Parts: sequence; structure tokens; C-alpha cells
Amino acid sequence: MDRDDRVETLSEAECLQLLGTVPLGRVVYTEHALPAVLPVAFRVAADGRLILALRTGTRVARALDGTVAAFQVDDFDRTGRCGWSVLVHGRAEVVRDAGERAALRAGGLRPWVPEPGPEYVAISPELVSGRRILPDATRPARPAPALPGRPA
Repeated sequence: MDRDDRVETLSEAECLQLLGTVPLGRVVYTEHALPAVLPVAFRVAADGRLILALRTGTRVARALDGTVAAFQVDDFDRTGRCGWSVLVHGRAEVVRDAGERAALRAGGLRPWVPEPGPEYVAISPELVSGRRILPDATRPARPAPALPGRPA
């Protein structure tokens, strides 16, 4: 069982700094009155908004537009059983400004499945929280198991 002293609450500043260190996160939204989660490419804009890159024409952008959504990112060391997680809640809006969309495209922000082209949604962070799980010094390190289809 993990000890409580291995779990550390992150400050909002630490959370915002960690957001920019990974290229993929998960957006949580409502679809047909049920929670839905989708991995998406994103970037932290200079003004602090999270800009999500979605495929054009999907229902996701319409479902997010004008709603409160959650966005989660993390990074973990499977062998050491440690890592961090950041959760952001905020209002989501489709990026409609043609100049901003062109700048995002020119800056290389693309969905992981790029066709039929990018559509962007911005989330303005309102609630930001996170935690870090520190390495367990009492547990001997073991190699992570190989994933199916990947070499060990």
C-alpha cells in the first residue's frame, strides 16, 4: 500500500508549468448526456489558454463549444511507480478568428489524426489542480513489462 507521504499537492504555478511539458492530453466533455474522454494534441498559448487541435467536422468541437470542460495531462514512470497529474477545468470555445487559426496552423499545432484538417478549441483555465506521486524508496526497482507489439 502506498504511503500518504508519497503524494504531494502541486501549486497552481507548478501545474501550469507542467502543462507545457507534454504534447498530448485528455479532454473530458459531455456527449449525449454521458461523460466522454478524448486524447488530443494541444498547446499552452501565451495567454494561458489551452488550445486543443481536433479533426475538422467531428462532433467534439460542437460538444465543447460554450461549455465547461475538463482537461487532464500526466506523466508517469511505470518502473518507479511515480509521476504527476494535472487537471484543468474551464470554459471551452471554438477558435473562430481566422488570423488565430492561421497562426496555430502555421505554428504546427495539428491533431494526431490530421485529416480532414485542424479545428481548434480553446479552454480558459479556471480551476487548476495537480499532484505528484514521489518514488517509493522501499520498493525495489523492476523493469516495466513489455507492451504487446513493442520490444522489451
